[in-house]
Amino acid sequence: MSTKNLDNFKESGDYIQSLERGLQVIQAFSQRHKSLTVTEAANLSGLSRPAARRILLTLEHLGFAESQNGVYSLTAKVLSLGYSYLSSNNKWSIAQPIMTEFVRQTEESCSISILDGKDILYVARVFTKRIMSINLDVGSKLPAYATSMGHVLLANLPEPELETYLDTMDFQRFTDKTITNKEEMREKLQEVRDRDWGGVDQQFEEGLRSIAVPIRDRTGKVIAAINCSAHAGRISKKKLREEFLPLLRTTAEQVGEALESGNRPTY
Repeated sequence: MSTKNLDNFKESGDYIQSLERGLQVIQAFSQRHKSLTVTEAANLSGLSRPAARRILLTLEHLGFAESQNGVYSLTAKVLSLGYSYLSSNNKWSIAQPIMTEFVRQTEESCSISILDGKDILYVARVFTKRIMSINLDVGSKLPAYATSMGHVLLANLPEPELETYLDTMDFQRFTDKTITNKEEMREKLQEVRDRDWGGVDQQFEEGLRSIAVPIRDRTGKVIAAINCSAHAGRISKKKLREEFLPLLRTTAEQVGEALESGNRPTY
């Protein structure tokens, strides 16, 4: 749903704001914020402290959260929300064998993500060796502006939506190579749009570089991005660009075709 349509829907009588707030609090928890006080949950979710408190108490009552000395953490019951999706409508599972073949040929990790607000959301992943200090899997989120898949997805946004993103983004510096300037980011995204692929070199984490290309539907619309991640000390930017990029483009085309046909390829 576009930003304009979402804003219009929020004004309708069908919109349930309390559900939105509850989900905001759940999403405030992450790898970096495994446990939260009420104040921390309020700050991360953008809600008032009383609202965050009521939501955390409700989540605890329903079994989705637990607390100790005023510090809250999610319980394993939250996994049931993700399982409902994985077991009923995970269309991205059809890409798994295609991604596995790419990983077999390159011996490097491969992931697919979609844009979720200001972040990218991992919807499929095949990895070989753990190359990041954080554990990434389906459902993980990373800031779009610091990732190759994020650059691809942002570059293909309609101009008004991209401007809204850039105007509201609170850029954080993860490494000395992270782009934190709005104008520099706009120039970078134009470059990604022109060449139809994105690449980052240690912008999110030291020692990690990656390339990404768009996945399109039959109309040419970008519906996701797929990447290849590698350790900077092992794989050069030249190898990523000259050897892996053509393979990644082919993989993206195959994933797009598989999604359209609904057929899971076998290798």
